[in-house]
Amino acid sequence: MPLLAEPDLIINDDGSVYHIALRPEDLAENVIVVGDPDRVADISDHFTRVEHKASNREFKSETGYYKGKRITALSTGIGTDNCDIVMHELDALTNFDLKTRTPKTERRALQIIRIGTSGSIQPDVPVDSFGLSTHALGLDNLLYFYKDTPSILDKELTAAFARQTAWPSDLSKPYCVPGSSRLVEQFKPYAVPGITATAPGFYGPQGRFLRLPLADPLMVSKLQQFSHNGHRIINFEMETSALYGLGALMGHEMMTICALIANRATGDYNGSHKKVVKDLIALVLETITR
Repeated sequence: MPLLAEPDLIINDDGSVYHIALRPEDLAENVIVVGDPDRVADISDHFTRVEHKASNREFKSETGYYKGKRITALSTGIGTDNCDIVMHELDALTNFDLKTRTPKTERRALQIIRIGTSGSIQPDVPVDSFGLSTHALGLDNLLYFYKDTPSILDKELTAAFARQTAWPSDLSKPYCVPGSSRLVEQFKPYAVPGITATAPGFYGPQGRFLRLPLADPLMVSKLQQFSHNGHRIINFEMETSALYGLGALMGHEMMTICALIANRATGDYNGSHKKVVKDLIALVLETITR
């Protein structure tokens, strides 16, 4: 691969990558990503020692140690576009020589776990439970900008979803990507497993109606009713499809687990959900250090 031009891989004066402001030595192989920058401190509060902090725009990070394991907590902000930035810059830190702007001969894999908040769409998946993303269902179009995307898709699930929902041709073509089977099995005892639908917005793309009418008022019910070989969609959020898809293309190990703070089917919502999020953070840290 030829040397990357400066506009393609921007390096700051201190040797850090452009957006997330980390240098290779600042990054641990175990990464926990969250959407909310304030949630980074909720993770690092558990660390016995913090060795590095960085902050730029919505990208805040702290690298430290929990039970002897080096971990980087990093905020992504909201959306698949932000996750596209984060995944590429994490991979650049791991698998590129930033001084020569060339890929390393030996590639390394990161373990990246997303801790999020989300809303369930199934009536039997209660508020304050944890949702474990066995697969990501992308309702955005990010992955189709990358050549090798067909090679990492669960084509059977993707086709079944498009067929059962009669997915409109004027919306982005859906895609389904599995998460890390090892990590999913590790966390299954503590969470409800299922497919996570990743939407390109919070309101209309997730079937929320305020003042603007929806093109398809039945979209949420179609997702609730989808079923294929024991797989069903359990929740909506806005990041996992990019994380799973880009992670698979790059060779990183990915998993999302969300605190389910609302239920779209029952109308329940936990307005005081900080405790359940903190419980989830503690669970993730304990589980990955066993």
